[in-house]
Amino acid sequence: MDSSQHGYAVIDLETTGLRPSWHDRVIEVAVVLLDPLGRITGEWSTLVNPQRDLGPQHIHGISAADVRHAPGFKDIAGALTELLRGRVPVAHNLRFDLGFLHDEYARAGTPIPDLSPIGICTMTEAIRFLPAAPRTLAGCCAVADISLDNHHDALIDARAAAALLHHYLKLSHPTSPWTACLTTAAGLVWPVIPRSAATPVRRGASGERDNHFLARLLDRLPRASDTVRADPYFALLDQVLLDHHISATEADMLIALAARLDLGRADALRLHHDYLNALAHAAKADGVVTPAERHELDLVAALIGLPPVAVEQALAAAAPPQHLAVNGFRLRPGDLVVFTGDMAGGRELWEERARQAGYAAHSNVTKQVRLLVAADPDTMSGKARKARAYDIPIVTPDAFTRMSAAADR
Repeated sequence: MDSSQHGYAVIDLETTGLRPSWHDRVIEVAVVLLDPLGRITGEWSTLVNPQRDLGPQHIHGISAADVRHAPGFKDIAGALTELLRGRVPVAHNLRFDLGFLHDEYARAGTPIPDLSPIGICTMTEAIRFLPAAPRTLAGCCAVADISLDNHHDALIDARAAAALLHHYLKLSHPTSPWTACLTTAAGLVWPVIPRSAATPVRRGASGERDNHFLARLLDRLPRASDTVRADPYFALLDQVLLDHHISATEADMLIALAARLDLGRADALRLHHDYLNALAHAAKADGVVTPAERHELDLVAALIGLPPVAVEQALAAAAPPQHLAVNGFRLRPGDLVVFTGDMAGGRELWEERARQAGYAAHSNVTKQVRLLVAADPDTMSGKARKARAYDIPIVTPDAFTRMSAAADR
């Protein structure tokens, strides 16, 4: 990427919300570099770990599983500064992006010069160059015949805003309205911020990185069954399977526990078969395995990396050891339940549902809380960090609904 020459730096940010003053943070940064004629010379983007929940994920589409691998803003500040130094900042709704950018740099302890006087807002400039267009990025692109797919991906939106700027420059040719801005930008003094070794992370990183957690365990020689410390592993497995989903964070927890217990892949696989056998034994205890019970066995087998035939084998197996009790977690009337994240219908609705089910909706995570319900089970909110420290299960809203219905039966 050529970031040495002067020109324009088209910026787009995805954030957890609308205002830095409300503790919202940047979660994705993209920069597209243009020369003074508006031709693309390079681009760069990364997700950013805000160490909090991600806000309206249905809008920006970023998962906590991806962001947990991403660098923090302080880790990318040096690389980002190299891209912005000497260039005119450009964005669609520049005031929004610069507000967050200045806040993040200040939070990192490296405030930057005020870029507002030299910045170009492609939304504001549309009044002059696209007077019939709506002011949204999508509307301006439609009128200017610029492609915009996967809106709210920072790099895609930055490319679209860069194309808009190029369109404006062509319309104003042979003179440019922003020659003075280019000159001023070249002379701005920026702080010296060393570039860290942080690697940019793009969307979809969790899918590329996170194979099934069994495949990520070490290949050790299997240990004798009587030396395997199974109980802690079974307890964690039981907890993470409460919502019929193993999040990326929970997979990491299982891998870390297996390492502490010195369990290799073969040991874990044997324990998974034992766990499924215990589930199957509980399902057939009344003499009938219902379709719902069979569906759950099939689902659990897939989640813990066992083939479908393992369910048939588990149903035909003898009873597991007496001490192996699975799915022992049950919500009780009066239990404290906490909610976190941007949930469909709003958090207040879910808290009311909890109260109607007989539970006590609580605002903060304490050791007395029995369950945390999270819009994204990989969330990095303060509530989730406390819940993991206290070994409090974290489940999805759908799982909470299912658990509440099961408690009523």
